[in-house]
Amino acid sequence: MSQATDFNDRMLSLGLARVSEAAALASARLIGRGDEKAADQAAVNAMRDQLNKLDIKGVVVIGEGERDEAPMLYIGEEVGSGQGPEVDIALDPLEGTTLTAKDMPNALTVIAMGPRGSMLHAPDVYMEKLAIGPGFRAGVVTLDMSPAERVSALAAAKGCSTTDITVCVLERPRHQAMIDELRSTGCAIRLITDGDVAGVIHCAEPEVTGIDMYMGQGGAPEGVLAAAALKCMGGQIYGKLLFRNDDEKARAAKAGITNLDRVYTRDDMVTKDVIFAATGVTDGSILAGIKREPGFLTAETILMRSKTGSVRRMTYRNPVK
Repeated sequence: MSQATDFNDRMLSLGLARVSEAAALASARLIGRGDEKAADQAAVNAMRDQLNKLDIKGVVVIGEGERDEAPMLYIGEEVGSGQGPEVDIALDPLEGTTLTAKDMPNALTVIAMGPRGSMLHAPDVYMEKLAIGPGFRAGVVTLDMSPAERVSALAAAKGCSTTDITVCVLERPRHQAMIDELRSTGCAIRLITDGDVAGVIHCAEPEVTGIDMYMGQGGAPEGVLAAAALKCMGGQIYGKLLFRNDDEKARAAKAGITNLDRVYTRDDMVTKDVIFAATGVTDGSILAGIKREPGFLTAETILMRSKTGSVRRMTYRNPVK
């Protein structure tokens, strides 16, 4: 690769922050308006416009869905100016469309970028996920353990009681048995209604968020985005794809996945150094939401590079014309 086509994560990172900010600012006017589709579309349009200003040869590997389901930012779409490095892009232009429509906490815009071939092409199926923050030996908790065993193992590793552990779980009927088992350990459970990328990121900063572990079933594409964040912040995530029917297995085959029972680690899902940006849309425990003040909007973005482990928090003030 020539210098011009190297993945220069340092130079590209600020551009990635702009992409994330643009999507958040565009969806801000639809906070609390009850229209999920309009909020998502505003974020998609702004994110795509901003991506196309970057000097990259980008391919969307985690996006809005298959080409026939999504007119923009679909899986396989080429973005960027066509000049510069070849990169993989994983994105969720609005993580928490329902949260935005209802003006509930923790809606984010999320995007990750790495060299071509660095991210798992996860099909749009469910994934069983388990995540913890940094500072623990590999495999201290595993998907083979029962939910209660995971809490006990993490408590032992932290040198605390199971009652001192807080687990983040997506509130869904499918998780009720797991929630009941977790309750038996005496741990606390923070239930979230949507947004499991944010749910996993919470684990990386337990002293800030109060969350030690994330578990449950959610979208596989979001699992790859969460792995990109943990690649930068530190922490472990395990994911196993779940298939409900032959159609979903066919999606996996199309994505080049042959071992349907494989458990993916963080470094399996994101194999090379990546950059990651997220901007708050509504207020949350990771980021402040978009603030309206006389004459301008303010956005808060977290920007991370796995190569250096750097985490930047940036405030952007955008005059409203």
